[in-house]
Amino acid sequence: MPEQSNDYRVVVFGAGGVGKSSLVVRFVKGTFRDTYIPTVEDTYTQVISCDKSVCTLQITDTTGSHQFPAMQRLSISKGHAFILVYSITSRQSLEELRPIYQQLLAIKGSVDSVPVMLVGNKADEPQREVEVRDGEAQARSWKCAFMETSAKTNHNVTELFQELLSLDKRRSMNLNIDAKRSGKQRRADKLKAKCSIM
Repeated sequence: MPEQSNDYRVVVFGAGGVGKSSLVVRFVKGTFRDTYIPTVEDTYTQVISCDKSVCTLQITDTTGSHQFPAMQRLSISKGHAFILVYSITSRQSLEELRPIYQQLLAIKGSVDSVPVMLVGNKADEPQREVEVRDGEAQARSWKCAFMETSAKTNHNVTELFQELLSLDKRRSMNLNIDAKRSGKQRRADKLKAKCSIM
């Protein structure tokens, strides 16, 4: 099915207010907003390099509430990779990821071949409730990767998505469109420039 080969679905989970939308918007659009607007579910797309061709990275930003369990199950069953976000200023937000992780295990069977990243967001905040070592320990027990980010200062945002893609050993993916394509694009741009001069 072409949908599977051309789409790579990343699902972002976490409690309300941990900065899921801010991380995704910072990555896709390069912007940051200070106001909190609750999300029901948004999907953002980005073109990436995948197995020497181009595919669409679809990032689903889920709701922070537990009102939509059916949507959550559907997101997990359709997702290829997962980002579990908590705020370093709230131990409770890390605890709230436990049932999501359990559901991930129940639906996917195991996380051994599924890229999962535990992310401590708001690393710029001075009032920390979750230490780096606590995040690392949780990631080890869940057998997933770990990173701290700040959507506000753009710390580790691109690195987070690149690292997540590199965790998938079944495909070779990169946030940068491969050089061959950009070379062709450069030639096309040069040609356009020549035509406009004539």
